[in-house]
Amino acid sequence: MHVRRRLGPRWGRGVVASAAVLVLTSCSPGTISIDDHDLSDSDRATCEALVDDLPDTIGGELRRSVDADGGPGAAWGDPAYVLTCGVPEPSDYEPTAECSDIKGVGWWVPDDELDDLSEDAHAVALSRTPYVEVLVPSRYRTDGIDRALADLAPAMKEHLADGRPCL
Repeated sequence: MHVRRRLGPRWGRGVVASAAVLVLTSCSPGTISIDDHDLSDSDRATCEALVDDLPDTIGGELRRSVDADGGPGAAWGDPAYVLTCGVPEPSDYEPTAECSDIKGVGWWVPDDELDDLSEDAHAVALSRTPYVEVLVPSRYRTDGIDRALADLAPAMKEHLADGRPCL
């Protein structure tokens, strides 16, 4: 049985979180730096194919530049939604934890990040592998999060293998 958790308040949309910390810094104005994780050659190739196929907009926000020397990922909007491909499984994830299935992709967030909509959150797609994390700025927590994650689903389902089942 799949349990659907809303990722935000009943009237809006919110997001999920992860213990993996994504450090974002501007390399230069308008460019986002994405952490590079230790990936196998196969996972790196999968992530690069995913990134190449990601949409130009998510949640109504336009794609923006990322540092070419960083890890495989993409960014949209200002402040930016930031997708990082190839993140490790969050250390505080429990196999019995609930996640939200959005268009066939199971997104997990720690409960503490679900509750505080004034903070940035991290959605981790554990139902696909390699794992993908999306940093969601607090600005978007009450407007358009489910839509943004749904915008990512087609490319993720096409390029990523099945991961953990979404409970």
